[in-house]
Amino acid sequence: MKNQKGFSLIELLIVVVIIGIIAAIAIPNLLASRRSANEGSAISTLRTLHGAEVTYQSTSGAGNFGTLSQMSTAGLVDPVVAVATSAANAKSGYVLTEDIDAASAGNPSLFTFESEPVTHTSASQFAATGSRSFVIAETGVVYANSTNAAPTVNATTRVVTGGSPLNN
Repeated sequence: MKNQKGFSLIELLIVVVIIGIIAAIAIPNLLASRRSANEGSAISTLRTLHGAEVTYQSTSGAGNFGTLSQMSTAGLVDPVVAVATSAANAKSGYVLTEDIDAASAGNPSLFTFESEPVTHTSASQFAATGSRSFVIAETGVVYANSTNAAPTVNATTRVVTGGSPLNN
């Protein structure tokens, strides 16, 4: 009789099935971790932008808040953040939208930054870059919601609707 060494086909199939089960359990957790990291990066970016706006207003802006490109030129924000206004240049899976109003007729300068995921979990669980959208204005409070559109800031009253403040 021959001395046979190695694994049988059944043993190899069992190993493949076990690896498949482990992957089925681990992959959703890894995707959720990536989305969570992207959301943390988006929140941190908004807070950085708020600080940069305050600095820009009191130095280069002469009382006005600056656009992303103006703050990048002044060295207050990273160039990666300054161009994160489209899906192709998104920072950590999030796109920034800015709204800057200059001071006029006794009204102060205003700013709003929205941060929305390139692909929301409502569109694709597998390819999603985030499950929450965020907004920040002059007050420095980050508001969030779980929809694909960021909370909105009223242009006159500056009241935020469609989101709740983060507790951190």
